[in-house]
Amino acid sequence: MARAWEADHDARFVRRLGKTAAELGDSKSTQDCPDIWELDSGDIAVIGRDLTDAFADRLPADVRIGADERLVVIPGDMLSAAKPDIRDA
Repeated sequence: MARAWEADHDARFVRRLGKTAAELGDSKSTQDCPDIWELDSGDIAVIGRDLTDAFADRLPADVRIGADERLVVIPGDMLSAAKPDIRDA
């Protein structure tokens, strides 16, 4: 069965949403920084720590993680800093 939404594997990064991890004090290195980006497809790319396995037994009853999906965690202040850059629905 086809999914209602599928990520565009050819999408390109357009602009960062919010501030860099370094600007927020959430990273001391440029080697492994969480980030949030808008793609030219309109989708959002989130770079964070893969905690899929750590959260697997604590997911809410109606939450599922597909075989090709990962649960990533980013600093809360990073999402707050991105709020002005995120379009309203």
